[in-house]
Parts: sequence; C-alpha cells; structure tokens
Amino acid sequence: MRAETAKTWLSWSSGKDSAWCLHVLRQRIDVTVVGLVTTVNREARRVAIHGVRETLVQAQADALGLPLIAVPLPQPCSNQEYEAAMEDVWSRACEEGVTHIAFGDLFLDDIRRYRETQLQPTGLTPLFPIWGLDTGGLARRMVASGLQAVVTCVDSRRLDASFAGRSFDHSFLDDLPEGVDPCGERGEFHTFAFAGPIFERALPIIAGERVERDGFVFADVRPREVS
Repeated sequence: MRAETAKTWLSWSSGKDSAWCLHVLRQRIDVTVVGLVTTVNREARRVAIHGVRETLVQAQADALGLPLIAVPLPQPCSNQEYEAAMEDVWSRACEEGVTHIAFGDLFLDDIRRYRETQLQPTGLTPLFPIWGLDTGGLARRMVASGLQAVVTCVDSRRLDASFAGRSFDHSFLDDLPEGVDPCGERGEFHTFAFAGPIFERALPIIAGERVERDGFVFADVRPREVS
C-alpha cells in the first residue's frame, strides 16, 4: 500500500458500477482499496438482489487481486438484521485499520443519507467516487473503456424480460426504453462485471436460463468451461 493513503474497503455488488468505482479509485493517489464487501443470501449463496453466485464473486475478487469480505444474510432479512450484520463488518474494518468505505452510488439521495447515517457512529468515512456523474455518458464510457458485464436481473415492471442475460454494451443501451436509467440506478436492472481494465484476467462466464421470481427476471450466470 502506498504511504499516506486512505485504507479503504469498497462496497461491492459484483456489477458494473462497483467495477467502475474501483477503476476510479485505483487512479487516485490518496486512496488504496484493500478489500471488497459483499452481502450474500445465506441460504442460496448468491449476492443479494443481483442473484450472482458467491463463487463467481470470489472469482471476481481473485481476478482483481483483492480479498472478499462476504456478509451472510438470512432470507428474508429484516432491516434490523441487516444493520446488525453490517455493524459487525464495520467493527472488523476498524480493527483492521480501514478508515474509509467507498460506495458506487450515483444519484439516489436517500441511499446516500442512509449510508452516511449508518457509518457516522463508527468513525469510518464514506466515499462516493462516482456520485453525480451523468449516467448516460457514464454508461457509454464504461463500454468504451472495455468494461464487460452481463445483465443478471431485470425488474420486469420496468424492463422486458428479454433484457436479462444480455451484454451491457452499446446495443443494450440503444435498446433501453425511455425512462430507464442507462446505469439502472433505480433498480431497473443489475449486472455482473467479468472483464475490463481493472481485471487481471477475464472471467469465462455464460448467461444461462431465465428464472422469474417476485416480479424480477434473473439470468443464471455461471462459469463457462474453457477447453
């Protein structure tokens, strides 16, 4: 770790926004990311909301050269249970000398305020490196940079089920209906990043069958065998 830099954990969803946040942080001289924090459904062993297998997120962390701090949560999970689990994580961060927690949030004020409120008693400083960026331009820059991601989940009330399993690329962005945020910041869709400038190697993956559950359509992303 570089001297005089903020030892930072990054809240890691496994998606493109988290990946881009790491890309931005790695270009800063005042911050060093030393871990990725991910919440995982304890029973299904998948990332909450995104539906990505924990084994794939571990493969991501390995390809990024960073340790993964997996936080198991029950399903269903009450807000009280979630906050108790995260308090334990923040305590561990402080014990390990971490001073900052970074988030890939873009523009939802209530989410930012919640994170700031939760961290305030811990002494940890929240960072929002990509906050306020224009999401249309940002989405195009992600694709142009070589960041590759697959759409793992769509909210079928906002986006057609056929978008699940598609690549996050210019064609995908061109096809998005009016009113859908290009980065899916309002939960319209979620992604899994598997290649790009921050990865030491691309992850061979394939988007399998689609499954509909509770108004969401998930594409079962799994490792692809390499001959």
